[in-house]
Amino acid sequence: MTEGSGIEEYQSSFDGEPGYLNWAAFGPLSPAVRSELHADAELLGTGRPSGIDLVAERTGEARGLVAELLGAPIDEVVLQPSTTYGLMHALYGLRGGVIIGRAEFPSLTVTATRAADALGRLTPQWIEPLDGFVTPDAVRAALTDETTALAVSLVDYRTGYRADLAALRDVIGPDRILIVDAIQGFGVVEADYEVADVVCGHGFKWLRAGRGTGFAWFGPRAQERLDPVLSGFVGMDVEGFSDAVHRPAPTARAFTISRTDDLAAARLATALREVREAGVGAIEAEIAGRTRDIMHVADRYEIAVVTPRAPERRAGIVALAPAAGDAGPLAASLANHGLVVTTRGGLIRVSVHAGTGADTLRLFGDALAAFAAARVR
Repeated sequence: MTEGSGIEEYQSSFDGEPGYLNWAAFGPLSPAVRSELHADAELLGTGRPSGIDLVAERTGEARGLVAELLGAPIDEVVLQPSTTYGLMHALYGLRGGVIIGRAEFPSLTVTATRAADALGRLTPQWIEPLDGFVTPDAVRAALTDETTALAVSLVDYRTGYRADLAALRDVIGPDRILIVDAIQGFGVVEADYEVADVVCGHGFKWLRAGRGTGFAWFGPRAQERLDPVLSGFVGMDVEGFSDAVHRPAPTARAFTISRTDDLAAARLATALREVREAGVGAIEAEIAGRTRDIMHVADRYEIAVVTPRAPERRAGIVALAPAAGDAGPLAASLANHGLVVTTRGGLIRVSVHAGTGADTLRLFGDALAAFAAARVR
């Protein structure tokens, strides 16, 4: 493969119609994922053990690719139905205080609250930093002797703020657990995952793998400190079935409940192969250019941007904050020009990918021009 051909082939696999700017909500399945899904479904449709076993092998492949992108051993990676499942294993297994931003996605806030209410051994230590950005300073101010963990999104789903994981680790020190919800950044930005203890993600957004393609990494410190409260029968320290109820496995496998959906694993493996061949760094560079273009157009029409300008503090999300009363008309103009975005709480979230084409960016510019013209009238 020639230099640059990986990212070019990856970009050419984005075959949707122009106008899609909603990757932070859902990633339309890639052609390769769709093709291999059909092939694997046909194998399962035969009922032959050889076909069933062949599809089952995709679970190991997916775990290996997740481990490779994380820079972690494969035996520390498990597949989950979603990001939330992995976060539940982590937060239900915690004791003590956990710092969490109140503006985090409900996978963190609701799970921490439920774990605290159910077991009485976890105490959420809520923070409300400026703009919802979980910065090192905000965490430092919230630390107490009771704090045992920090749970944070790699990329904030509302504003697109990208957390500085290395700086957060420096603040909390080596003895506390760092839990990362990576769904809005895994596979599209390079991150310091090695400083974390738990990383959870899902393939249905940026990876273009569809629902059911979650995964989680539990590092050595997490395996030592977290209780596998939600461990199921596949998480026991023995293989197979028996009448006995055995202890949870002494590995990350303890943080699983039931068998993996092999078709979901196959979709995840296919999507991750595409990411590996393109290169996360190359994908990140393409996305950085497109987010910069979105910000430039917003600036031209004097629409405030909440997302940080520094490339290292953002990923694929650009959050626009129109003036009071303008969010509805701006959203309408975007929709009228065939653009798909998310509007929530007065913010308009625009999310680009490496395959977002110039035609989509032109539509975005036309929509903002039309909105600005109507505003002047």
